[in-house]
Amino acid sequence: MYPDVWGREIDIKKEILKDFPILGRKIGGKRLIYLDSTATSQKPIQVLDVIYEFYSRSNSNVHRGIYKLSEESTEAYEKSREKIKKFIGARDKREIIFTRNATESLNLIAYSWGSQIIRKGDNILLTVMEHHSNLLPWRRIAREKKANIHYIGITKDGRLDLSELDNYSKLEPKILAITHVSNVLGTINPIKDLAKWIHDLGGFIVVDGAQSVPHMPVDVNDLDADFLVFSGHKMLGPTGIGVLYGKFEILDEMEPFLVGGEMISRVTLKDESWNELPWKFEAGTPNYVGAIALGMAIDYLNALGMDWVYNHERRLVRYALDKLLDVPGIKIYGPLDDRDRGGIISFTMDNVHPHDIATLLDEDGICIRSGHHCAQPLHDILGVPATARASFYIYNWEEDIDALTASLMKIHKLFAI
Repeated sequence: MYPDVWGREIDIKKEILKDFPILGRKIGGKRLIYLDSTATSQKPIQVLDVIYEFYSRSNSNVHRGIYKLSEESTEAYEKSREKIKKFIGARDKREIIFTRNATESLNLIAYSWGSQIIRKGDNILLTVMEHHSNLLPWRRIAREKKANIHYIGITKDGRLDLSELDNYSKLEPKILAITHVSNVLGTINPIKDLAKWIHDLGGFIVVDGAQSVPHMPVDVNDLDADFLVFSGHKMLGPTGIGVLYGKFEILDEMEPFLVGGEMISRVTLKDESWNELPWKFEAGTPNYVGAIALGMAIDYLNALGMDWVYNHERRLVRYALDKLLDVPGIKIYGPLDDRDRGGIISFTMDNVHPHDIATLLDEDGICIRSGHHCAQPLHDILGVPATARASFYIYNWEEDIDALTASLMKIHKLFAI
C-alpha cells in the first residue's frame, strides 16, 4: 500500500488524503474538514474496495459450507481474527471475539461474566469519565446482584484523582471498569498501573479501548488487561463490527451471552453443549464482511505504523491547543499536556451554546460534535450541559486546525457582547 520509507512528510499527506474520497467533497462550497473521528472515522478506498470485492466475488456464510466460496469466506474471516490478535498483542486468536461494537462487547462482559462473579455486597469500581456504555451495564448488574458502585473522581485538570486509591483498596473491588482514553477529556489513563493495583487486590480490570486502539500502540499483555473492547468503525473500518478481547482462562469459564446457531457443539431435545472459543460467543451469522474489512483497516494502520499515528496526533493536539487557547472566551477541558491526552479537544465558548458552535462551523464545512457525548455524569461534574468536541485522525493536518481556529474567531465576534 505504501513504501516502508515515506520520504518527505508532504508525501505522506498526499498519499493519505487521496485514499479518502469523502474528503474531496465540498460542503456549501467549502472544503470538507472532518473533525469528528471520535464518533466515527472515515474509510479509505482500500476498505471500501474490500467490501465491494467480497460481496461481488466471494460472498458465502462462514463455517457452514464445504464448497469453495464458503471456504474462502471462512478463511478470510479467521485471517482477520489473527490480524486483530497480533495488532493488540493477544496470545491466542481464540481470545478475540467478534461483536457488533464496543457497547455490545461491554454488555457481553457484564452479563456473561459480571453476573457470574458478582455477589451481594461486592464492590464495582468505575470512573466518572466513563462513556455510558461502560457505566450502565455495570449499574444494572449491581442493581440485580445488590452490589455497590463506586467512582474514581477527576482532578481540576481532567486527570483521574488517584489520591484516594488507598481508600478504594479497603473496598476490595471485584471489578475495575475504566476507559483507556476519555472520549470527552482526551485523558490517557494509566491502565498498566491500575491493572497491577486491582490484580494485587484480587480483582479484574475491564478496559474500554474504543478511543485508544485506533490511535496508539496497544498491547493487552503489556497492560495486563483482563478484558479490552473496541469498535471497528472508529479505526477506518465499517460500522457493525466490534471486538472483545478477554484472557483465555476467563472466557473459557464464561457462559455465552447469546444462544442459537453456530455457538453450539450439540443440541438434543433435552440438553445442549456449547462450542469452543471463540465461536461460543458468536451466535448466528456474524458480520463476516465487516470483520474482513476491519482486517484491511488494520493492514492500513500497520502500513502507517501505530507509532506514527500516535505521534502525528500528538503533534496535532499540541498545535491545536496552542491555536485554540488564543480564541477569546474559550475553555478547554482536560489535560493541556499533549503527552497526557489523545487527539480529542472538548471546549466551550462564552455566550455561545455548543450546538450553535457546531452549526456555524458546519457553514464553513467543518464537522465537529456537540452535546454530552454519552458522558452526562462527567458533564455534570464539569458544570456544563454540553461541550463542543473536535477530534483528529490520520487524515487531519495543521491547516484543518487553522480553519477551525479562524471559524471560531468569527463565531466569537458574532456573539461578542
